[in-house]
Amino acid sequence: MGAFLISLIVGILFAGVVALIVGIPTLRLKGDYLAIATLGFSEIIRIVILNMTDLTNGAAGLSGIPFFADWQMAFALMAICIILIANYTRSSIGRATIAIREDEMATESIGVNTFYYKLMAFVIGAVTAAIAGSIHASYFGVINPSQFTFNKSIDILIMVVFGGIGSLTGSVVAATALGILNMYLQQFGALRIMIYSLVLILIMIFKPTGLFGTREISLARIFKKKANPISDGKEG
Repeated sequence: MGAFLISLIVGILFAGVVALIVGIPTLRLKGDYLAIATLGFSEIIRIVILNMTDLTNGAAGLSGIPFFADWQMAFALMAICIILIANYTRSSIGRATIAIREDEMATESIGVNTFYYKLMAFVIGAVTAAIAGSIHASYFGVINPSQFTFNKSIDILIMVVFGGIGSLTGSVVAATALGILNMYLQQFGALRIMIYSLVLILIMIFKPTGLFGTREISLARIFKKKANPISDGKEG
């Protein structure tokens, strides 16, 4: 268990450093150019890993990884990450990041260092991915570059767009729904990507903001409503 925790911490630190190296030049770009640059870097990293045969065993990947993670650990770490990100979005830093998402030019015009906040969000995303990757490797006992191709990026993009860009609740709901759907579509092979693409197109046409848009489900708000039912207008 100690080795797993050490590898998890090392993975988080390494992912954060790589995110800084990649983010500093690419996050100065905007729009389609930023998307192309980040996708390009992801492919470069994958190819580098494929050719580092002495360290990564190339296309065969690493096998025989000890099974430390289970679904309970994965669920617990997922819950912790969601709580931390939810609190981050409600902080002053998170509000600045949301403002950049809504209108970067306007946010920059009032003196906000947009590059700094974008880089911070980029690093947080990389750290979260490192945690997920560590759980994935320890849960299945094997990991290789073929598991993280361009199609995996498309899967994540569909989850975000389907749930609603700007909604943490939407991302969780979409990831759960599409994860279940993906399980039943495994037997169809390449048809799965076609169905995913069709779903993405339909969402963009009929619900461009996603299922939740920017709305969130707040348990505190739900319990508050139950504790303070709406009165019928009568006093005393």
